[in-house]
Amino acid sequence: MDGEVFEELGVLVRDIGDAGVERMSETPGLAAAVDQHVAEVRGLVPESSQPALMDYLSGFAEDAFRRGWWPGDTRDWEFVRIVAVCWMMRQAPV
Repeated sequence: MDGEVFEELGVLVRDIGDAGVERMSETPGLAAAVDQHVAEVRGLVPESSQPALMDYLSGFAEDAFRRGWWPGDTRDWEFVRIVAVCWMMRQAPV
């Protein structure tokens, strides 16, 4: 991915994550789904530091976009995974 596309991807992922984390307090179903994804990501990224989570998130998002995913449904798997990782990053050590 070139630098400009990667930067746009980063902004989009950040926006999705921020909006989703805010929505969790109002949507118990989303919070429960995020919880399940958090448990899965902890198994995939044992060192839950911000840099490790950002590396995972970057790879995950890039792969999702290459498969043709585009955010449109707040209940789809990719959206919830991005929100989960963003929530984890807020809790993680720098």
